[in-house]
Amino acid sequence: MKHAQASRSTTCSSKFRSTTLPNNIKYCAQCGSVVEEKIPSGETLLRAVCPSCHIIHYENPKIVAGSIPEWEDKILLCRRAIEPRLGLWTFPAGFMELGESTEEAAARETLEEAHAEINIHSLLGIFSLPHVSQVYVVYRAHLQNLNFKPGPESLDVQLVTLADIPWEHLAFPVIHESLTRYVKDIQGATAQTHSAVVPTQKPPSFYSS
Repeated sequence: MKHAQASRSTTCSSKFRSTTLPNNIKYCAQCGSVVEEKIPSGETLLRAVCPSCHIIHYENPKIVAGSIPEWEDKILLCRRAIEPRLGLWTFPAGFMELGESTEEAAARETLEEAHAEINIHSLLGIFSLPHVSQVYVVYRAHLQNLNFKPGPESLDVQLVTLADIPWEHLAFPVIHESLTRYVKDIQGATAQTHSAVVPTQKPPSFYSS
């Protein structure tokens, strides 16, 4: 499989935003005072600022790391045992923990959700979800063995061919986006690194793949 340049699907603006998403911080983590929403000097976004100790509290996007584990011509998918999207399919993925790399997080999530051990071999892509303040980092990986089984967050774990991906029963638009690009790479015998902004709603083609 040949490697190609990164593919991107993004919309950028030359202007900085003057507002941000609703602030979830109500109290100062340093002194316990009620915070105020204001734009600090030299910045452009609303922040939670403590009027007592003047600490600025920053809220940043959460990073989700995941993998698409491969075995011959199949990939490993998990059927969710938890909300949201209970009973629908995904590849192993979850929030990073402190002190780990994105590769370590992807491997840990795969072990937790599918009891599967993997070797990560390349980055599939980075997918931004600004509407929920998340960033997905998705890797291609090889299964080390076939000793997988459902973890506590999975109802079922299966190896499926690309033709048998349950497109109409995928859990989230970002899973659909990631797998669509993965399949196109396989079909084109390339290994691109993708970058995309995933919309808030399912694309028109969501149920027609």
